[in-house]
Amino acid sequence: MGENIQGTFTSEKISKIRWRRENFTEAKSFITGSWDNPINNIIHWTFETSEDDETYPVVDSTYSFHGDVTEIEFIDKNAFVASSSMGSVKLLGINESPYAEFRDLMSWELIHRFSTGDSAACTALATFNQDIATVGEDGRINLLTAQEKKPVRTIENADSCSFVCIDFLRHNEILTSNSRGHMKLWDLTNDRDTPATTFMLPDQLKTEATDIAHHPTQRHIVAAGGGDGSLSVWDLRQSTYPISQLLAHSRAIAEVMFHPDRPDNLFTSSINGELWHWNDIQGSKLKLNGGDNHWLTTRGIDGKMNVSALCSPMHKPINSIDIDRSTLLFGCDNEAMYVVRNIAV
Repeated sequence: MGENIQGTFTSEKISKIRWRRENFTEAKSFITGSWDNPINNIIHWTFETSEDDETYPVVDSTYSFHGDVTEIEFIDKNAFVASSSMGSVKLLGINESPYAEFRDLMSWELIHRFSTGDSAACTALATFNQDIATVGEDGRINLLTAQEKKPVRTIENADSCSFVCIDFLRHNEILTSNSRGHMKLWDLTNDRDTPATTFMLPDQLKTEATDIAHHPTQRHIVAAGGGDGSLSVWDLRQSTYPISQLLAHSRAIAEVMFHPDRPDNLFTSSINGELWHWNDIQGSKLKLNGGDNHWLTTRGIDGKMNVSALCSPMHKPINSIDIDRSTLLFGCDNEAMYVVRNIAV
């Protein structure tokens, strides 16, 4: 490990890790969720400073969670949504006095289930302000709001196979990916339960998108991590095929994330234990004509850019990443989470 990487043993496999972002200030706490335990945990972490002036994370509060934590997304700095492999979704709040404490705000039980009545995993969720969209192994899409117990809308047979991931592009648009390698754009203003557009990879490169992320300021630009380890970039306005596909990790990408403030920087983690930082600062082919759409100008599968490893291979899946300013968090199946500081972005 490099000097800028600090590891903390958690005694459980980390499936999700998310900064708790403050308004216009540097994040000072974060949330982790676990998986592969009889009863899993959601943990609130803060930082303390030792006598040697070293800052390190400490557990502040713990919440018992039924099923694997499959996603965590904040809707504001004091509330977040967590999905379960048991087919349920919870909205949890964080009280600050006298210390951080979790409280139940809302629960949507068994909103993903098979026709037999058995629970189906809620594989992913996405948020847009107070709106929440969930997908699952049952091929169902649920649209929720933080103010209502009952789903606002359910698309029962949105897909004939399991959903893998979802992203909220705009308040009325979501993008989903299934296990067959199809990405579908849904217009939520349309009452019909059919996608507006279907996106797919060329036959020779067909793989499912295991995670998708939109550009922070240009939401029609989407990066998709593949089950084969590839990284695809899409312009959803122009084509139903990707504008580029880049050879990346040797195994599936677990998460892909644009830097929220400096989107020339992108980060990927893989189930082979790799954590990569992609950027175009050094004048690569991603920048042409001084334009802003750097991610749209990559030259196919041989497009060149700076790619650097942020840590040595962990040899266990790095399931989740999140970055705030120059500090990145990642959680791993080796029962540890890590803080990477002073990343050049």
